[in-house]
Amino acid sequence: MRVPLLFGLHADPPPAVRWLLALLPFVLMLAIYLVASEIRHEANPQDKLLPTISQMVDAMQAAAFEPDRRSGNYLLWNDTLVSLQRLGLGVVIAAVGGLLLGLNMGLFPGLRGLAFSALTFVSMVPPLAILPILFIAVGIDEAAKVTLIVLGLLPTIARDMLMATEKIPAEQIAKSLTLGASQLALAYRIVLPQILPRLIESVRLALGAGWLFLIAAEAIASTDGLGYRIFLVRRYLAMDLIIPYVLWITLIGFLTDFALRWVLRRFFPWYHTGK
Repeated sequence: MRVPLLFGLHADPPPAVRWLLALLPFVLMLAIYLVASEIRHEANPQDKLLPTISQMVDAMQAAAFEPDRRSGNYLLWNDTLVSLQRLGLGVVIAAVGGLLLGLNMGLFPGLRGLAFSALTFVSMVPPLAILPILFIAVGIDEAAKVTLIVLGLLPTIARDMLMATEKIPAEQIAKSLTLGASQLALAYRIVLPQILPRLIESVRLALGAGWLFLIAAEAIASTDGLGYRIFLVRRYLAMDLIIPYVLWITLIGFLTDFALRWVLRRFFPWYHTGK
């Protein structure tokens, strides 16, 4: 039976076709945007809704390579650095906390009975709904923004780590204890290395939500950051800066996801093979 190249359950396109299929949606979106922008600018040369490519390039060049007259900073790089610091700190705290909590809940029934209900309750609370409470209780400085990211990501990561720990074969745990391993050695020398790849995947999946919480916090109370800049210039309908900033955030997210996938392949080659 001939195997289909594009459609069907057993389709196996050659590499060149895979690349073409991957690029096709982006080419179509770009073409649609260029045509729509050209039509709007023919009707109104001062149109701001769909800026031309040259307008967006000029705006980004000014943000990246011309110092701001008020602060003296290069806005794009300063905003990027500030946002990445906030996001990175929040994600690291959430990942470490979620890993430790999920691992220990999965191994120790007493801890699970103590923390699981509270964790489930916290995971149901919309993080953006408590943002005003955080600003009142913690202040509008960096702590509130990082705390929002932690509260938004930690419950999800912890529950994922709990499920990953529960998938460890019971026979492996019993053999480890029989051979003299202590409970701490079992948790942190035997089980922990096996669920680390799943932690990386959990962080990959959580990064989108992390960006959402970060941008929301920066939009409400901040003086710098990518989210702050987008919401600052929206009042001037500066789509020539907003669209490139959104694309820049998307590019950072894509590169981060690529880096995490590389770490998985490089340091945990057995993970996907085992799956």
